[in-house]
Amino acid sequence: MSKKSILIITDGTESINQIARSIESLLTKFNVNTITAKNFTGTEILPAEIFFLGCEDPNPVCFSYLEKMLLHINFAGRKCGIFSVNQNTLKYLRNILKHCDTALSEPFLAAKGNIDNSKIQKWLKDVI
Repeated sequence: MSKKSILIITDGTESINQIARSIESLLTKFNVNTITAKNFTGTEILPAEIFFLGCEDPNPVCFSYLEKMLLHINFAGRKCGIFSVNQNTLKYLRNILKHCDTALSEPFLAAKGNIDNSKIQKWLKDVI
């Protein structure tokens, strides 16, 4: 049986990359690919059964292509998790996903950059 495919798309900032690395290290039973939004071409998300989006600040320039794509694609039946160190950014991420019909779980907020693997692991159980 093949492993489920997971894609993590980040803005490339250190705090967000740290959360992405933690997610990747905890999902050992999955095929996880992490990329930055500036390197995202669109085809990487097609095989992903679950995907994650994370950025530090709302509306980063590197997310512009991803935002446009999410307006025109349907991800019904796919799960998504969003994460950030900023509450306003979580609102932004929720907003860019509202048209693509993905099953969005509760977001993960690493307040003040406090990245706790046990909290991430608990959150991942809700996403997956």
